[in-house]
Amino acid sequence: MNLNEIKQEINRGNFATSDLQSLINYTRTVMETQTKASISVGDHVVVVQKTKRTPGVVKKVNIKRAVVDMQGSSYNVPLSMIEVA
Repeated sequence: MNLNEIKQEINRGNFATSDLQSLINYTRTVMETQTKASISVGDHVVVVQKTKRTPGVVKKVNIKRAVVDMQGSSYNVPLSMIEVA
């Protein structure tokens, strides 16, 4: 099953708002798990925000967040906002 088929099935389904919210939470958890498995200390990453992408270097990986050094300052960033550069 590819991404377009999944989107079509979601559109066809008569899901309640709570069901869709549960799906959103699940996909965010999967994103965090995949990101955590793919990054380690010293990796160059990009922090994705609504209007910009800021490069940085991972200093520490925690359970749900990572400490990322960006532009001379360290920030505690959610794993869901991090992409490997």
